Amino acid sequence: MSPSVLLVEDETNLADAVRLNLEREGFDVRMANDGVGGLAEARRETPDIIVLDIMLPDLNGLEVCRALRRESDVPILMLTALGEEVDKVVGLELGADDYVTKPFSMRELLARVRAILRRPRNAAGPASPDEMLRSGNLEIDLAAHVVRLDGEAIPMRPREFALLALLVKNPRRVYTRNQILEALWGHDYIGDERTVDVHIRWLREKLEEKPSDPTRIVTLRGIGYRFEG
Repeated sequence: MSPSVLLVEDETNLADAVRLNLEREGFDVRMANDGVGGLAEARRETPDIIVLDIMLPDLNGLEVCRALRRESDVPILMLTALGEEVDKVVGLELGADDYVTKPFSMRELLARVRAILRRPRNAAGPASPDEMLRSGNLEIDLAAHVVRLDGEAIPMRPREFALLALLVKNPRRVYTRNQILEALWGHDYIGDERTVDVHIRWLREKLEEKPSDPTRIVTLRGIGYRFEG
């Protein structure tokens, strides 16, 4: 079965060109030209990847990304205008997998789509049915995909869960950003390594008593991160 792409883009000429190139590469392409339609299509069709423009009528791409991340781990590649550095960072913080800056070459776009689709969506590895990770009042049920703190379930995005499991499985081991990217996003990830910092910040906000002064997930300046246990 051909991988499916939902393209959400309101510039007709660009949308047609992207669709044509994706279809030539064997993708099944669905399209929407505004944010409301794109969100509805994503929920109805559950595509393998979404190519999502930021500047959309009715509901912009950042709002669409935010809404989808509440309910789905579908890969999202955002399209941003040249120089919109703030939008890139916000998109990563909202859970976008990668971004391409306009104007872009079709070769670059296709390469990034393929790279995202090759990445593992859950890098924590296969879990034994009874496998549990524990550290003090923190418990990670790998089979049920549940994190509990003091017995209370903590909502986790899929990649937050995978990152936490990776760190807790190997307490006091230091992981560089590149090692984390390779483990969770795949060795061919070509996006921004700041996405690691964003996910670390999300975990700290959920698990640390003082996120600004973390004691569980600590930073080794200039190196990376480790879980203290």
